[in-house]
Amino acid sequence: MELVVARIGRAHGIKGEVTVEVRTDEPELRLSPGAVLRTDPASTGPLTVATGRVHSGRLLLRFEGVKDRTGAEGLRNTLLIADVDPTELPEEPDEYYDHQLMDLDVVLEDGTEVGRITEISHLPSQDLFIVERPDGTEVMIPFVEEIVAEIDLEEQRCVITPPPGLIDDRAEVVSTRDAEAGAPSGDEA
Repeated sequence: MELVVARIGRAHGIKGEVTVEVRTDEPELRLSPGAVLRTDPASTGPLTVATGRVHSGRLLLRFEGVKDRTGAEGLRNTLLIADVDPTELPEEPDEYYDHQLMDLDVVLEDGTEVGRITEISHLPSQDLFIVERPDGTEVMIPFVEEIVAEIDLEEQRCVITPPPGLIDDRAEVVSTRDAEAGAPSGDEA
């Protein structure tokens, strides 16, 4: 199975290093020196990682055969793709690879169908499931334990307990201002 593990950013320095936007939870495994990665577009690869280091919080990679800034700039926006055994599991029991979660049926605790996971968006604060509803609309479900109650890979389903308003418009909006508007204020007496 193929997984996008990073996107190459701009060149760093003059010796062929590039910044990378990491798209894997295991960069030390997928982007280590010696790793051979396919690319998109395919014409820029395959690329073999020669060195890697962290500088100011960003991962910098240098690839074999890329020796200067011009060569590094030519790789900008290239996606790096790793081959992953589809049966491979993350080390932690409550962690999942994106490919394991794609196409899971999303249901409420009572079994009511919500939709199907079509995309996973990795944001700085949390991950989001993009769920396509039966009517073709989409809803975003935060991948947090307060909402995602269970992931059952054998049954290919994700059980959620959403707060009111997350997947429907039945949320109750309660405002203390509304409650105070109905009661006489001390000035009206």
